[in-house]
Amino acid sequence: LLAGLPVEVPGQTVNRLCGSGLQAVVSAAHAIKADEGACLIAGGVESMTRAPYVMLKGGDPFSRTPPPRADSTLGWRFVNPALTQEGSGSLGETGAVVAGERAAREEAAAGRKDGRGLVACLVEGSGRRAPGGMFVAERQTSKIPDVPEDTPTREIKKAAIIGAGTMGGGIAMSFVNVGIPVTLIEMKQEAIDRGLATIRKNYANTVSKGRLKQEEMDKRMALITPALELAAAKDADIVIEAVFERMDVKQDIFRKLDATAKPGAILASNTSTLDVNEIAAATKRPQDVIGTHFFSPANVMRLLEVVRGAKTAKDVLATTMKLGKKLKKVPVVSGVCDGFIGNRMIEKYGQQSLFLLDEGCTPQQVDGAAQKWGLAMGPFTMGDMAGLDIGWEIRKRRYAERPNFVYSRVGDRICEQGRYGQKTGKGWYLYEPGNRKPIPDPEVEKIISQYRSEIGIKPRQISDEEIVERLIYALVNEAAYILE
Repeated sequence: LLAGLPVEVPGQTVNRLCGSGLQAVVSAAHAIKADEGACLIAGGVESMTRAPYVMLKGGDPFSRTPPPRADSTLGWRFVNPALTQEGSGSLGETGAVVAGERAAREEAAAGRKDGRGLVACLVEGSGRRAPGGMFVAERQTSKIPDVPEDTPTREIKKAAIIGAGTMGGGIAMSFVNVGIPVTLIEMKQEAIDRGLATIRKNYANTVSKGRLKQEEMDKRMALITPALELAAAKDADIVIEAVFERMDVKQDIFRKLDATAKPGAILASNTSTLDVNEIAAATKRPQDVIGTHFFSPANVMRLLEVVRGAKTAKDVLATTMKLGKKLKKVPVVSGVCDGFIGNRMIEKYGQQSLFLLDEGCTPQQVDGAAQKWGLAMGPFTMGDMAGLDIGWEIRKRRYAERPNFVYSRVGDRICEQGRYGQKTGKGWYLYEPGNRKPIPDPEVEKIISQYRSEIGIKPRQISDEEIVERLIYALVNEAAYILE
């Protein structure tokens, strides 16, 4: 607007996670080369909401090219009005649209005046500083001081995934999405059938939304070969174990892989908390062992923790980092510690969220406060999506290893009822078949109330401000300890 551009300039949308806007610039450049516009304005939005296409009134909401301009009063329309609400989207998208509509409705000069104020706010506001910091941080993750950029890497043409559950299936999707064939291994036929059905359902949902063609779905499914024996991984260039979070189970698998995987194959564990060095010690080739901790859902989430063991070879580390980028992830190197980076921080976050339930909150109150503050989802919705049984298994280990560490046992009470989250149709919330929308469950409130009585806590009123402070400060504080 400050440059005097016409108000019908088409909008180029981009995932908000790319705080630098470079993805938007590249995408817009391709659009310009394709004669889709002489100039595009890039904006973004969190990936799980409908993108805020900016367009001319009366135009196609999914077209980058505006319809022919009839007069100078045509303005922009925002497809997703929810993003104008406080706490959703970012001021960048909302501000640009507001200024554009004013410019269309009023005199051009008035519109430009508004634009100046908004531009200053967008540049100087705190909401703009965070993406800038994220941009710098993401670029730093690929720089490993003792691993030169020209370090030779191993070729990854085939992959094997052990475990076809929530994580294994998502990891398999990540590979076939970029054309890498996968052998998906389970121990029982019903488990592999269930895993393949989930993968097929996930792709079918994407097809039904028009984001994937049926032919492409069929092509990706054809890249997955099911198997019932570890020997099926013998030709894989990388084998990723994604089974239950127990050290004895993982060590047994790696011991067997050591005998069956080909020489030079990378042996990776998707462990979220366990000691990669202990896992590597179960093999005679610890230099080939590395941690690849994907986050749930693995086919969606961009973060990939690459856990470097004490004996992990430099070329294995360099190859895994390169592979992470090919899988369209943001690979971040972590050292070996309990929980690595993300889960070590999340443990403190989860600890406080459970304490808040003990003291008087409901799951929906905690999640609501977190979302209002700006998170995509709160801790209990996140737990249901990832699977509550994973955290339960970790807590069981903690009780034995760190008996002085204080946890609320209310999460255990939920799991003892077989409530593991979305995959069982009930966790902290209820879920209708085929719908991931969390529904508050009176039975959960009853379980929480009974637990409060057991431990002698009288519930109190807790403000959203206190909820946010306790959750976010727990994350920040543990992050500081990690950096130490």
